[in-house]
Amino acid sequence: MKPLFLNPPTFEDFDGGAGARYQASREVTSFWYPTWLCFPAGMIEGSRVVDAPVQKFTLEDCLTIAKGFDMVVMYTSTPTLAIDIETARRIKEVKPDIVTVLTGPHVSILPEESLKAGNGIIDIVCRGEFDYSTKELCEGRDWSKVDGISFIKDGKTIHTPDRPLIEDLDALPFVAPIYKRDLPISEYVIPHFKNPYVSIYSSRGCPSKCIYCLWPQTFSGRQMRLRSPQNVYEEVKWIVDNIPEMRELSFDDDTFTASREHARNVANLLKPLGISWTINARANCDYETLKVMREAGLRHVVVGYETGNEPILKNIKKGVTKEQAIQFTKDCKKLGLSVHGAFIMGLPGETKETIQETINYAKQLDLNSIQASLASPYPGTEFYTLAKEQGWIASDDFIDSTGHQKCVINYPNLSNAEIFNSVEEFYDKFYFRPKYILRSIGKMIVDGEERRKLLKEGKQYLAYMQKRKQGQSCES
Repeated sequence: MKPLFLNPPTFEDFDGGAGARYQASREVTSFWYPTWLCFPAGMIEGSRVVDAPVQKFTLEDCLTIAKGFDMVVMYTSTPTLAIDIETARRIKEVKPDIVTVLTGPHVSILPEESLKAGNGIIDIVCRGEFDYSTKELCEGRDWSKVDGISFIKDGKTIHTPDRPLIEDLDALPFVAPIYKRDLPISEYVIPHFKNPYVSIYSSRGCPSKCIYCLWPQTFSGRQMRLRSPQNVYEEVKWIVDNIPEMRELSFDDDTFTASREHARNVANLLKPLGISWTINARANCDYETLKVMREAGLRHVVVGYETGNEPILKNIKKGVTKEQAIQFTKDCKKLGLSVHGAFIMGLPGETKETIQETINYAKQLDLNSIQASLASPYPGTEFYTLAKEQGWIASDDFIDSTGHQKCVINYPNLSNAEIFNSVEEFYDKFYFRPKYILRSIGKMIVDGEERRKLLKEGKQYLAYMQKRKQGQSCES
């Protein structure tokens, strides 16, 4: 069977595909690669990957494309499940015999519920990593003999045995050739990266115990599995030789620095290539490892600080203290590394006072850029279980009618409206302080490209906040 791997259409500028950790429209245009879809696509002859939001394909465009395939594999999420089922229904209308498959964290945790929600529209749900499951399905293997899938037969839900996590990541194909074959490289943009960028994984899984983090708890596991440094180097070398427009490489591993030895070994191999690269790091990485990576071309680190309140850090089992994070940030600055900080508003223990503590903490760290998200208790996470037990979940709708993130958490002493409003307050107090404005003006004066970038992003941010407010008021 010929498969279509589809990141389906949703909302304008919606970043929710098979590479996004938070499924929502972002403050400024941001698109991650649908990396999870590209691994199996590289193993199956006749496959195609379509990333509808990035390629600006409408539903009608996707229906036309789907007619040429025997199977459609869609990555779905908790916020978009109903929309994606409707997309599958429309695909079935134009090609009734096509096999519809859903993948992703939500259906991995709730396979039977997802199939029932599909009500005959969804044929198969893949639980967990789906690289080999989809390959075996396309080879014509009997569904009952394919591990890691669920389907309905004669009115009964069938769950085949769980598929073990993939240990030999070197056996998987490179995703970069699929990017080049199927996707518009120049359209993938992350504001704090040099663009166009290319993103790959050097590992899967994360050993950290954060209660809110979606992928390790539902999909990729808490056992970290590593590609060999040589295998990583060979893919990066292929990218350098075949995607010359790339200005920066991103390692989008859950935590690139979880194995410091692996991080240093990869860095040493990359050094002769002379490229700029970025990583996701924990704020407890040691100075020497940062130094090795910096000398090998590392320019930028993305770090989940989450909160400036020590008790909340313990509540969420972050495993990193404020003291460690402050030292890490100082080390990055000493080495000349750019830092993008990710924060989450509304985690367990949040109060009006801790919100201000976190905002002041971010200002004290004086990072290059930040992202503030709303705490989202996705099914399958420890945070979800805790929120259910405590009665904190006020709504099952994680996004509004325009695709913007909603606050579904409501604490006894802090309302979801207060948490929602704290995001805009955070951005305003961080970005509109004199020190940041003067630094930005300085960049704009000496760098025309940076000037155009910042003006464009500023315009997008103001438009986003207006839409966000409108969405919230419509939902109230």
